[in-house]
Amino acid sequence: MLKKILRGLFTIIGLILGYLAGKGAIESTYFSAVAYLYNGPIKRILFLIILTILFGIIMFLVSPWINSVIMKIMDYIEKSLQKLPAAEIILGVAGALVGLLISAVFLELLTKIPIVGPILGVVIAILMAALGANIAIRKREEIISLISNIGSRKLQGSKDKKGKNGHRGYYPKVLDTSVIIDGRIFDICQTGFVEGPLVIPNFVLAELRHIADSSDGLKRTRGRRGLDVLNKIQKELNIDVIIYEKDFPEIEEVDSKLLKLSRVLNGKVVTNDYNLNKVAEFQGVPVLNINELANAVKPVVLPGEEMKVQIIKDGKESGQGIAYLDDGTMIVVEGGKKSIGETRNVVVTSVLQTAAGRMIFAKQKGDM
Repeated sequence: MLKKILRGLFTIIGLILGYLAGKGAIESTYFSAVAYLYNGPIKRILFLIILTILFGIIMFLVSPWINSVIMKIMDYIEKSLQKLPAAEIILGVAGALVGLLISAVFLELLTKIPIVGPILGVVIAILMAALGANIAIRKREEIISLISNIGSRKLQGSKDKKGKNGHRGYYPKVLDTSVIIDGRIFDICQTGFVEGPLVIPNFVLAELRHIADSSDGLKRTRGRRGLDVLNKIQKELNIDVIIYEKDFPEIEEVDSKLLKLSRVLNGKVVTNDYNLNKVAEFQGVPVLNINELANAVKPVVLPGEEMKVQIIKDGKESGQGIAYLDDGTMIVVEGGKKSIGETRNVVVTSVLQTAAGRMIFAKQKGDM
């Protein structure tokens, strides 16, 4: 259908060109040889009709080759655009428009130059459009970050007018693989303590799919659990979830990509990975650590408090026993090895708090 439409258009163009060429030849004083042929109004009209039909037939005959070239160019452009993310295409078009606007400043001056002026104007316009598109694509991360910051400021202004506090909760939260598999992020978002948007990078999804397809049964289960958590977040939570398609091919490690993406989006990394937490702190990237949050909401235990626990195994050091609270906090009981399997009253001697968790040291009440 498109080929037929194009062939018809080219035929019409040929007819128009034939008419214009014939009219130009009649009105021109340079074609004295032709002037003899169209001496008289009837001959002039016949000359115009013949030339118009001739050009139309020529364009009709050559239009299949022109259509073939056009279709190949369109296929090439379409395949090239399919490889590019939508954000890059939009930024490229915007950059090209800015380049054309800048080139318009010089066009008026160039058109005053005889003969070569218009040609130079077209060349400069094309070069400026290409340069603008190239710069916009190369600086896409900075441009996206700038737009994100402007949006955050606008949101802050609107919230201030309504009397609400701050916009810190609206910074993008970039989820890493470990916190998705962990699953507690769903419960935290469900309570409303974390506001969106949540950003799921495409390279994190790829890592989750790789884990879910692992030959190791435990890894496969963890990967599928992570994918289930993402589906629950999208379907059951009233929160914005953004799938970020852009990758950083020059960076190999997923953790490094996460930190780079957080800087680009001016967001925060959500993780429960202790090592990633430390690297992010070193690089100045804000982090929300799920384990730190879990420790923060655990009941406070002070030295001297008594509690009843069941010692279930021996510890690393000689004579130690290990017990656990209901929330998973580990209690190291000095001299508790001999009471494994028994429930004992213990007295807290000290509490060690780290990003990896909380550890309580205690002694059996009778040993003090």
